[in-house]
Amino acid sequence: MAISDSLQAVKTRIAEACVAAGRPPDAVQLLVVSKTFPGSAVREAFAAGARAFGENYVQEGLAKVAELSDLRAELEWHLIGPLQSNKTKPVAETFDWVHSVDRLKIAERLSDQRPPGLPPLNICLQVNISAEASKSGLLPDEVSALARQVAALPRLKLRGLMAIPEPGPGALAQHQAMAALFAVLKADGLALDTLSLGMSADLEDAIAAGSTMVRVGTAVFGAR
Repeated sequence: MAISDSLQAVKTRIAEACVAAGRPPDAVQLLVVSKTFPGSAVREAFAAGARAFGENYVQEGLAKVAELSDLRAELEWHLIGPLQSNKTKPVAETFDWVHSVDRLKIAERLSDQRPPGLPPLNICLQVNISAEASKSGLLPDEVSALARQVAALPRLKLRGLMAIPEPGPGALAQHQAMAALFAVLKADGLALDTLSLGMSADLEDAIAAGSTMVRVGTAVFGAR
């Protein structure tokens, strides 16, 4: 299937899931995950209407941003993979969003290294909602304190939370737990608007729980 056709199919899935959840059909943003796919595939997806792209690996993402520099004003680049402290500078200088912040040190470096001529860097805190030892992210009871610290940093804008629930029968409950945590933080006065939750296989459950942004790669580009 052509990228344009698969992209449209994903957009239809998102709109239908929104309606089924009693939400407006355009309530959820699509973030197209382009990791491991070439810049030519991103360009094709852009031509089909995609504007936001997610990369897992810093060097690959930086190379793709450079390759597609002619589209830079129209593209939104999101880092969704783990970020080491020694790689924060090029990320702060290049990306529009970072979804994987789970330590104050990383946030402070991004804040210090974000060029003043650019808009604030959009930040999501990564939550290890399934408490898997192999996954990065904060445990739920650690989120509130770090959220307040990050929200106070200059050159950053705390937008919300991100998680990768463990697939299986417990996934829906994890989506709902993320939505509940998001709601608690907002009720506590944090101006959050983004719950980055759901991928190709589980976007319907994520949208039903309250996701505002789904990260979809396989369903757009095909299997890696």
